[in-house]
Amino acid sequence: MTVSRDVYFRPLLQRGGPRPEGAVPLAGGPGWFVLAERLTRKGSQGFVAAGDLPEDVLQALSAPRPPIAGLGMDRPRLMGILNVTPDSFSDGGRHDGIEAALAHGRQMAEAGADIIDIGGESTRPGAVDVPEGTEIDRVAPVIAALKDAVDLPISIDTRKRAVAEAAASAGAALVNDVSGFTFDAGLAPFCAEAGLPVCIMHTKGTPQTMQDDPRYDNVLLEVYDFLAEQIALAEATGILRDRIVADPGIGFGKTNTHNLALLAGLSLFHGLGVPLLLGVSRKGLIRDIGQAPNARDRMPGSVAVALAGVAQGAQILRIHDVAETRQALRLWLAIEDGL
Repeated sequence: MTVSRDVYFRPLLQRGGPRPEGAVPLAGGPGWFVLAERLTRKGSQGFVAAGDLPEDVLQALSAPRPPIAGLGMDRPRLMGILNVTPDSFSDGGRHDGIEAALAHGRQMAEAGADIIDIGGESTRPGAVDVPEGTEIDRVAPVIAALKDAVDLPISIDTRKRAVAEAAASAGAALVNDVSGFTFDAGLAPFCAEAGLPVCIMHTKGTPQTMQDDPRYDNVLLEVYDFLAEQIALAEATGILRDRIVADPGIGFGKTNTHNLALLAGLSLFHGLGVPLLLGVSRKGLIRDIGQAPNARDRMPGSVAVALAGVAQGAQILRIHDVAETRQALRLWLAIEDGL
């Protein structure tokens, strides 16, 4: 069970223009803030000047984030999704052979991806567990082939130690665990032993059950507490904090109302003191609110939410549509920060 705190602080992020006196850079990047919203279980308790924040909070919010898998966190990074599965919700079956996967990986690299995330087990709502051997057979050959084909780091999207071991041997440089180290007790120790950076994501339940009426008293603060606790457990296992990324897990055990609350309060998670990954691409939130039943028609909505995430300081965007997101991001950054 997670342990909650009494007070949380959500920075009100701004970009561009002259910085007023008292402005503090967020995570060492181009964004800055002069105020933070004070939050408790009773709701908003007003605003606090950045200079009046507790020292540990101010340090967590302002400290530059070290590179992850060789990628600097001083600008938004694009993580291209490569599912080598027959049943992923958006692109299942399209890239589940080595040649098809390799072609798509190369395409994403050419389109501007900074890192490619390879998954061999669908974690869509209702998906069933895939045996370790099957998952390894799907991902390891693709990682090995892609590592020779593109000059980009590769991450492995898995909940299982055996799969992570095989992926790392094939060349994966980051482990992205959608269970936040709650599924396989051996995964975090392996990542610590191997010195691999990790992404810790929040989920509620398993893929089979996570959308069965998920409930929270305060989704924003409860997800924050979970991530804070799992980061602490990862550190206790031996994973260095400068090798950890956090992901609030949009769509994993959340209703659309929960997802919107997380997106609206996203900047809170910078208080964890680690880079923030946002993965919303083509998910049910965009299907429902964007009125796009077909997953392949959800690019515009996916880009819109990605830009909203960058506006709150997200350092990594996990996306399907690399070229389109990169183009939109370049224009958004030019408007906000100048050429």
